[in-house]
Amino acid sequence: MPIAVGNTSVYTPCLICNTGNPPQAVQCKKCYAPMALVHEAVAQGRVPQVVSIVGDANAGKTVYLGFLLDMLSQRANQFEAVPRGAYSVNLQQTVISHMAYRMFPPKTPMEADQWNWAYYQVCKRAKHTKWVDLVMPDMAGEAIAAEIASPTTFQVVQSLLGRSVGLLLLVDAALAGNGSAQPDFFALKAMSYLDSVLGGGRDTKIALPIAIVLTKADYVPECFDDPARFAAANLNRLWNMCDTRFSKVKFFACSVVGSLAYAVGTGDEGVTPVPLHTALRGVLEPFEWIVNQL
Repeated sequence: MPIAVGNTSVYTPCLICNTGNPPQAVQCKKCYAPMALVHEAVAQGRVPQVVSIVGDANAGKTVYLGFLLDMLSQRANQFEAVPRGAYSVNLQQTVISHMAYRMFPPKTPMEADQWNWAYYQVCKRAKHTKWVDLVMPDMAGEAIAAEIASPTTFQVVQSLLGRSVGLLLLVDAALAGNGSAQPDFFALKAMSYLDSVLGGGRDTKIALPIAIVLTKADYVPECFDDPARFAAANLNRLWNMCDTRFSKVKFFACSVVGSLAYAVGTGDEGVTPVPLHTALRGVLEPFEWIVNQL
């Protein structure tokens, strides 16, 4: 993987954006992806596949990804998962530790150099099942929104989506079910941005597998009965865009928190949501569907 630049230096291309970096670099100088991704890929002799998780701020990306990785590492539904590098465990440890103490994890910083990345080798524990190398970053919702509004603001987002073999789009079902148009508009903009990044022609649908995950579905139980019907009724703009431009889309309902309380602080602290306990439902299914499409 190392490439020669000039006659005196050897540079290593970033796995995400292909920018050449010095061998001792910890993060890519352009997109801030950890160079450990490259070193692990070279050691394994494989080219990892990128699965991106996209969603608006407060849609639940960090919590969802943390629990997903934890379920995989605990062999949920006969999955086998091996983290490549200790850094791959940081996100799930943060999420599980905070939720155990009835706290939501801190928001993902907008700065790309502070994002958590996970590199996992995954397979289903069945005969003749192949291993799949997956890189899953935890991107800040505000950074995704900024890139969608003004492309190249966060070049790493564009590079990630351009290299993705699968995408999970998280949409706040509780807000949508309550009549808010914000989740629908964000999802519509995200899919439009993805359409432009992947360069789909007018008469050709994009074949990238996209799992649309309706989060916080415990607030709208009917979402679990038929996620696609719920989306058609409450996220009609997104539904129409998917039907027109994308050929591999499936809707899923998901919830993580079993019950929620609210703590009122003193002074200007405001109201803080407190997750009393977790009740995972529909976390693994979207990811399993994506893997089956690869």
